Amino acid sequence: MVYQFLKKSPQFDESVFVAPSADIIGDVTIGENSSIWFNSTIRGDVNWIEIGERTNIQDNASIHVMNQTGPTKIGSDVTIGHNAMVHGCTIHDRVLIGIHATILDEAVIHSDVIVAAGTLVPPGKVLESGYMYMGSPAKQHRKLTDEEIQSIRESAENYVKYQRTYRQVDSYETNPFYTPRQ
Repeated sequence: MVYQFLKKSPQFDESVFVAPSADIIGDVTIGENSSIWFNSTIRGDVNWIEIGERTNIQDNASIHVMNQTGPTKIGSDVTIGHNAMVHGCTIHDRVLIGIHATILDEAVIHSDVIVAAGTLVPPGKVLESGYMYMGSPAKQHRKLTDEEIQSIRESAENYVKYQRTYRQVDSYETNPFYTPRQ
């Protein structure tokens, strides 16, 4: 559902896919060709949230803000993995946030970063461009390869294709991503 809150309504165009079970509330702006997947919550009720173009917020992810002191800004070509928690932080372009990762208040993640599944990025932590981070708390694990940096873009591109398919397909027979059982 898309909810108005305190006279602020989410803003996005018809190129954005919003799953029927996703909730988008209040002062939220979403860029072109982005996608908000099943059971995700994006709650811009006590501050604003900005999501760039071609960004995907996967199933069960939660995006929230700090009351009056910290918005959440997510760049373009970002993948937020299933069950991730993103709260009052800044994520620049071309970032992959792994499944069940947590990004907390005032953290900053620069472009071309992979945050591994299950990682906890503590409040105020800054993640430098070009690295993989993992652990609890997050630590720089290693430099990303050129192929891994390219895979971040490919993940975003794949989700643009998926969301377009979801808006057009009405059966498994016409779904190009579905593999039938043998």
